[in-house]
Amino acid sequence: MPKSRIRKKADYTPPAAKQTTALKLTSRSWVAPVMLALFLIGLAWIVVFYVTDGKLPIDALGNWNIVAGFGFIAAGFGVSTQWK
Repeated sequence: MPKSRIRKKADYTPPAAKQTTALKLTSRSWVAPVMLALFLIGLAWIVVFYVTDGKLPIDALGNWNIVAGFGFIAAGFGVSTQWK
């Protein structure tokens, strides 16, 4: 049986050196305070609604005050997606 040809491997050449690029991180120092403020406003809205037996924060909303409180909390979670 004939022998197969031996292929000569090419010498290893390292890849060209990459130049590092500086990452520009924008300042998002406003995210954490706004997020926490929205969480606390939503929580306070719901607590005030329950403590006052539905008279406050807005009497005309009735039980929709709970939805408004959870809306503030959901907005806080929305803002939290911007945190880096």
